Amino acid sequence: MAKKKQDTDVRAELYLRAQIVYGVFIVVALLVIARLVWVMLPNTETAYNAERLESRIFFSDTIISRRGSILARDGEPLATSILRYRIDFDMGSEGFDDEDVFRENVDSLSKLLSAFFRDRSAADYRKRMMAERDEHLKWVYSHDSIVKRSSDLLTWIVDNLRDDAYHIIKVDTAVRDHRPVQILPRAVDFNEWQTLSKYPILNGNMGVTFKKEILDQRVYPYGELGRRTLGAITNNLSEADREKARGQYGIEYIHAEDLRGTNGRSLRQRIAPGFSTTVHSDSSLVASDGYDVVTTLDVEIQHAADAALRRQMIDQKAIWGTTMVMEVATGDILAMVNLGETAEGSGVYYEKENYALSRRIEPGSTFKLVSLLALVEDCGLPITQEYQTYEGRRVQVGGARGPMVQDDHNIGGMIDMKTATAQSSNVYFADAIYQNYKNDNKRYLDFLHHLALDRSVGFDDWGEKRPLILDVKNWNAHTLPNMGYGYAIEMPPIRILTLYNAVANGGRMVAPRLVREVKNGDEVVKEYPTRVMVDQICSEATLAAVRECLEETALTGTTKSFFRDTVALRVASKTGTAKVAQDGDGRGVPYTANYYMGSVVAYFPADNPKYTILTSILTNRSRGRNYYGAGLSGPVVRDLVNYIFYRDEEWHEPITPSLSQQVPVEVKGGNIAQVRRVADKFSPRISFTDREGWGVARMDTLLNVDVKSIERDGTMPNVVGMGLKDALYILESRGLKVTFTGRGTV
Repeated sequence: MAKKKQDTDVRAELYLRAQIVYGVFIVVALLVIARLVWVMLPNTETAYNAERLESRIFFSDTIISRRGSILARDGEPLATSILRYRIDFDMGSEGFDDEDVFRENVDSLSKLLSAFFRDRSAADYRKRMMAERDEHLKWVYSHDSIVKRSSDLLTWIVDNLRDDAYHIIKVDTAVRDHRPVQILPRAVDFNEWQTLSKYPILNGNMGVTFKKEILDQRVYPYGELGRRTLGAITNNLSEADREKARGQYGIEYIHAEDLRGTNGRSLRQRIAPGFSTTVHSDSSLVASDGYDVVTTLDVEIQHAADAALRRQMIDQKAIWGTTMVMEVATGDILAMVNLGETAEGSGVYYEKENYALSRRIEPGSTFKLVSLLALVEDCGLPITQEYQTYEGRRVQVGGARGPMVQDDHNIGGMIDMKTATAQSSNVYFADAIYQNYKNDNKRYLDFLHHLALDRSVGFDDWGEKRPLILDVKNWNAHTLPNMGYGYAIEMPPIRILTLYNAVANGGRMVAPRLVREVKNGDEVVKEYPTRVMVDQICSEATLAAVRECLEETALTGTTKSFFRDTVALRVASKTGTAKVAQDGDGRGVPYTANYYMGSVVAYFPADNPKYTILTSILTNRSRGRNYYGAGLSGPVVRDLVNYIFYRDEEWHEPITPSLSQQVPVEVKGGNIAQVRRVADKFSPRISFTDREGWGVARMDTLLNVDVKSIERDGTMPNVVGMGLKDALYILESRGLKVTFTGRGTV
């Protein structure tokens, strides 16, 4: 009975244990089910883990849009973006595990790269690639492994009988560094890659061993030409400007919104550290390229202006200079050159600063055009009006407290306005302006406002400085006389150019224009039409009188040495020399520091103007031979006038082909057979004494040709009328020693 009870207790205990185990399994199962349900249902933890996993596998990559081009007026690219490929090698790739295969391919690739880039020897390329592989792919001991000693059955049985069927080997594991390595010396363009992609390793024969990184590289085909106007894309930018793809200055900066386009986005999957591939995704966006900006610049004129200004500045050891060429009717800037020295006295110049816009400075005698307009238009004086200039002596103008004024040469005593303009008389214009406006200073200031001289020309975003004209309440006894000949007022060179262009344009003042339109392919997205600043600066009568004075300057005045002998076209011009209180960096200095700005402005042809040119050069009197406007800037303007005139076909009569036979006016002597052959083409009669040999030819008015043979005796042969080659042969064949000068016919 006791034994039966003991068995019952054991059975109950086992049953209890089974129930406990069963209960545990049920609880675990319920927990698993609950967890599965938890995972399947949306929750922050699941989303967080999934996001972390996805971010380790996939990432979003920005596709940089291609920046638009900056074009010349004829569509020639001045700045453009070229897609290039940077090849990044993965020297830790599995494709490089087999050392024998790697060495074989590297040997071939090194020779091909050396021949392609010509920058280093094949041995250097090979050494570099081997060193990088050793650095990025290392084999280290991992563990021991037991393997069969033999693979075939018979040998294995024998090894078993000898109790030597297995042996231990050491197993190494590859430690890989997948960081990209740049073996090629530079990025390559598409055409270059087409060649390189056929080389070993680069053709993919060893697997994924490299990746192509696409770069959008900014290229300026003409180098530094017009760089200060075009601008530049550099790394020296703020973080905000880099994000906005802005340039540092110029058009690259001003039109950044048009040029940069819209970046795209793509989803990429990581396949190795530093390497990834694009995968399809609905969230991907295609990049939109930037628009092209069409400028008004003419590449040929820009190049000629740069060369002329650079040549003159080197010759005169100047500090900085600017040259601009403007199309009269439209205001288009065809050339804008701004050169400054790299260091003081270096003699090396580059596009350092946009001096045409940023340097507000006293203009000097080029401002006398304003005085001329005021005296004729506002005061009603004829250009025959005379004032005393005191034979070049230093005189006081404007009463006892007025400034001392002097002409730089003796012009005479009483001279008229036309002569004063041509000879650039300081005394004349200082006195004339003072006498006519001394009782109403504001009237003179109002006339300056009428000419829009108190406003910028519209390049404020480019850094244009507004003219500085003192309010009447701030004037003193010196102000009015000094303004008469270009002092006590400051303005950038482009403001003077705009005023002279208005005179050339029949009195209509148009604003200078550097950008004509923005295009998307052939579609014009945005236009910048010609902007009129002043409809009419003066009457037709005043305009005719002013033009006559400016033309006289080129004929008999301060620019006569450059333009008086131009028979083919007439030029209207004006010089300006200002002793300024600025040094080369724009810092204020006393007038005694002897800094001068010399300017020449001209428009042509004078009877029907098409172009206006201004050159301003800053120098110090101690530097070069010239500091006056004519000697300093005149050669640059002259060279540009000549270049444009002879380039423009419409100013030259075309050569009309004639149906009548054209014949030479004379026939060279020489080989008789050759002379006869040529004369047969046009001469009705040819006479000769010998059919062969050498002779001298004569032709009469009836085109009859007579060929006389040269004597073969010991007399000196007559070679007059022969070509140099034939004459040398005849004389030297007779043992004569011949020297000659010149070329052509003897």
